[in-house]
Amino acid sequence: MSGLWITLAALALIILFFISLYNRLVALKNKVENAFGQIDVQLKRRHDLIPNLVETARSYMLHERTTLEAVINARNTAQTAGQLATQRPEDAQALAAMAQAEGALSSTLGRFFALAEAYPDLKANQNMMQLSEELTTTENKVAFARQAFNDAVMALNTAIQSFPAVVFAGALGFSQIALLQPLESEAERKAPVVRF
Repeated sequence: MSGLWITLAALALIILFFISLYNRLVALKNKVENAFGQIDVQLKRRHDLIPNLVETARSYMLHERTTLEAVINARNTAQTAGQLATQRPEDAQALAAMAQAEGALSSTLGRFFALAEAYPDLKANQNMMQLSEELTTTENKVAFARQAFNDAVMALNTAIQSFPAVVFAGALGFSQIALLQPLESEAERKAPVVRF
């Protein structure tokens, strides 16, 4: 009779172990999804600000149509890549495509602001100053959100790679997630410099 109780107790401990392991991995995965959601919120804000910025500048920068169109095209590309990454935040290729598109958008915005320097009336425009300040603030929030995402991914990946989870994580449906990699070029690493 005591052997039955020992067997039942051992079985209960094993079940509790798997429940605890599964719940821990679920909690970490949810933190990753939440962190990516924060990036997505900031990128949407960034994408929403850009058309207003371009529209404000359009009347001043009549001769810079190609630059304005390049900003809008880069914004649309980044928005599409972001939507794909939102649907599959665990897909390393989707995250890389999003990072590359956002880097291209940052580069294009940098050229836009460099050209805007040549238009004193535009620099003095209150809407332009406000939009530029909001964009700079949003860029900082994106950087913090990226760091929080990478921290959450690192915690999940560490848990998946650690014993005993490494033995059971795949069977429980958990896999490693790619970090958001740094942008490729030094120019892409810099946030657009806004001087109005």
